[in-house]
Amino acid sequence: MTAIAPIINANPTGDEMEARVARFVRLRPIDAYVDTALPGCERTTFAVLGRGPQAALEAEDVHLNPVRCAPGRCAPLHGDLTREVFIPLFRTWEVFRGPEGARSLRLGPWDTVAIPPGLSRGFRNVGDEDAWLIGIAGGRDPGRIDWPESVPAVARAAGVELPCG
Repeated sequence: MTAIAPIINANPTGDEMEARVARFVRLRPIDAYVDTALPGCERTTFAVLGRGPQAALEAEDVHLNPVRCAPGRCAPLHGDLTREVFIPLFRTWEVFRGPEGARSLRLGPWDTVAIPPGLSRGFRNVGDEDAWLIGIAGGRDPGRIDWPESVPAVARAAGVELPCG
């Protein structure tokens, strides 16, 4: 039998609803991604939904992060235990995948791709202007990120210590 959502007797005030809004102008970049210190991986990420002190709105099973990258910048190839969804908002992006990131897929504004857990993936702004995308990750525990050997090698050369799975 299909469950039916009950109509509840709630009527939140304007202030109560405002507490459930993440106003973009009030968001501050987060520093949760150590790989942004790698050459070519500089990007700005905002935590809208998720767990922890950096998320603007608390959510149990979903994380939503707008990301801004300059042309040619990326999130490096990595694997984790979450399903991730990428939705470019502006410009053209490339989602690369596989053990060495040799395969790629181009996405334009509002195209949407779902990446299964465990698949090595990364994304790059392939346009000639700053670009935005939304990253959505499902689940409560992404596990430890795993990197192909090429990424920790770049990190070591840049003096950056990556957490490894």
